[in-house]
Amino acid sequence: MTGSWSSNAGSSSLKLRVLGPTDEVTAALDIDAWDGSPDHANLGRCLRAQPSLAAVGHRVVHGGGRFTRATVVDEAVIAGIAGLTDLAPLHQPRAVCGIRAARAALPGVPQVACVDTAFHAGLPAAAASYALPGAWNERFGLCRYGFHGLSHQYASARCAQLLGRPGLRVVTCHLGAGASLAAVQGGASVDTTMGFTPLEGLVMATRSGSVDPGVLVWLLQHGGLSVDELSHGLEHAAGLAGLAALPDGAGDMREVRAAAEAGSPTARLAIEVHAHRLRREIAAMAAAMNGLDALVFTGGVGEHQPQVRTEAAAGLGFLGVAITPPPNCPKHEVRRRCGHESRAGTKGRGGWRPRPLAGTCAGREPGSGDEGRGRYVQTLGGGRRGPQAHRRCWRRTLYSQHSAMAV
Repeated sequence: MTGSWSSNAGSSSLKLRVLGPTDEVTAALDIDAWDGSPDHANLGRCLRAQPSLAAVGHRVVHGGGRFTRATVVDEAVIAGIAGLTDLAPLHQPRAVCGIRAARAALPGVPQVACVDTAFHAGLPAAAASYALPGAWNERFGLCRYGFHGLSHQYASARCAQLLGRPGLRVVTCHLGAGASLAAVQGGASVDTTMGFTPLEGLVMATRSGSVDPGVLVWLLQHGGLSVDELSHGLEHAAGLAGLAALPDGAGDMREVRAAAEAGSPTARLAIEVHAHRLRREIAAMAAAMNGLDALVFTGGVGEHQPQVRTEAAAGLGFLGVAITPPPNCPKHEVRRRCGHESRAGTKGRGGWRPRPLAGTCAGREPGSGDEGRGRYVQTLGGGRRGPQAHRRCWRRTLYSQHSAMAV
């Protein structure tokens, strides 16, 4: 047996990859509109076509306090994953379906659950704790778990490798139908935007992100909403979908942006709220690390929506972030220079060429000669480097070819 499966069941899609002995992708299947059924024809056919697999790895969104590392799957583990459905209702059932489908098609092949919350398990107490009554936190195990950990961990590690600088302060932006940021310092997650559930944080496709809890209490007590109505609205009818109020209820960023460009005021508002929250939370993540060395974009929206990257950078000049429009275009042949620029305008002349990104956020060091679809976006960094230092440095914002992480 020489290969392994990577199974990523997202809130709206299923992405499968077969990796060879050196982690090369040898087969792939993307089901963009997966209904969670383990009986999907393409899924079973694809699984059965891989006779020599050593193992199957499954992305599982919520591990709770029980699963804090990769875990070999058995019936007890499946039950434990399913038992967390109330904390991640869009994801846990799909993960279970993916696991059961793989076990049925590949009996005897070990299945491993890789949980998104594990990367954030070491969050500092100040970042992980809710300011709720202590008895509640103790009784119910309330804390901020964080999500998209597999993506944030890989993207931040690959960023440090690409730049050749260990110990970086990186904000990773996983932007898709679900979206979150992470502050990663020296390879460790020190803060993140999602919390006890994947509802906290940024505005998402159909999820609200952070909302004043008082609003929710008021809706229950005085608005006449039931708990089920409130839950459904926050998970399925809020976010971009709720703000844009398109006729089909779409929360896809592409459709919302198209409507905004066609003159829809509600779609335009959705775009503006999304950008405002994104900028605000990037700044908050930088504050958690006392600065920012690199900003990384990944996920379906992070990769394919250059306007989102531009909108994010537009309000982050005080952190030294700016985007040069041509390199931000996904199809642009990027060449860039890095060095230092003084206030008098002199600049170093070190030149270099972009390197490829593979998987979630990957690439090669300058000079390797490799080519790929991922690109760097040039950004201008700022800040003093000493009492008399009035210099600017060229910082880099990365965005990746997002081929393996579902959103």
